[in-house]
Amino acid sequence: MRSSTLLAAVIPFAQAARIIQSNDDGWAEINLRTLFNSLNAAGHNVILSGPAEQKSGTGSSDEPPTTVDSDGCIHSSCAPGSPPTGANASDPRLNYVNSFPVTSIKVGIDTTAPKLWNGAKPELALTGPNVGSNIGIQVPFSGTVGAAAYAAKTARIPAIAMSGWSGDPTPWNQPAPIYSRVYADLALNITSTILRSGSPYLPADVWLNVNFPEVTDSHCNSAGQFKYILTRINWGIFSEKDPLWCGSDRLPTETDIILKKQCLVSISAGDANDKTTVDAARQKVVLDKLRPILSCP
Repeated sequence: MRSSTLLAAVIPFAQAARIIQSNDDGWAEINLRTLFNSLNAAGHNVILSGPAEQKSGTGSSDEPPTTVDSDGCIHSSCAPGSPPTGANASDPRLNYVNSFPVTSIKVGIDTTAPKLWNGAKPELALTGPNVGSNIGIQVPFSGTVGAAAYAAKTARIPAIAMSGWSGDPTPWNQPAPIYSRVYADLALNITSTILRSGSPYLPADVWLNVNFPEVTDSHCNSAGQFKYILTRINWGIFSEKDPLWCGSDRLPTETDIILKKQCLVSISAGDANDKTTVDAARQKVVLDKLRPILSCP
């Protein structure tokens, strides 16, 4: 699909899901808010619970939230000295947590979501799109990945971490750049495909590591130009074979795909315990769920 508007039109109401969102770039980052708007337009029930400040590279760090310091929240989105957690004054679905990404999504799952959803918890966790890629050796250090791994392992919620090559930190109240809009469309397509595949949406302890390539005004500037490629996080030279796909029993790495700088999205099945590629059996489950949108590299 070429736009979130078209995607929204084809998602049956029964597939609408309760979704928790987070990231490591801060709750007021444009990528996070653009995807929030796209998910809501598609009929999903979404709660955003992101860090008050930029927390990239913090991995799986987790500490109780503290009072916001004298700088206030990122992009002046909350005042200095604000409480450890808080919500947008006009939309209680938009929440900050003054701590790490893992803490942010944990508060969202355990406290904010049940409060707003009459005791219910999320059915799916989405983190990102991160400002910058998270491929290969970057993966263990990513807060965006750390939050997704927490959701999958500890909260037992299927999770997707998403990252985009293009962009700079941008406030929520600026016009959405083209890369934010394209990444949101691509993320919505992947989310919709997973939801249409049926519950359980992902195997136990599995999260998806999704990376989007460079997007500019003249390069890969529409979601319809993209292909989705099943990849692996690490090289896996000495690991067991991957499931047979595209005539090979070894999937390309996400690094190989993203560094081609073509209109290719890499999707890897990650193990929430160690943030490496999962075993072939669980890869096969993910392959079957994503098969409707996958292409060969």
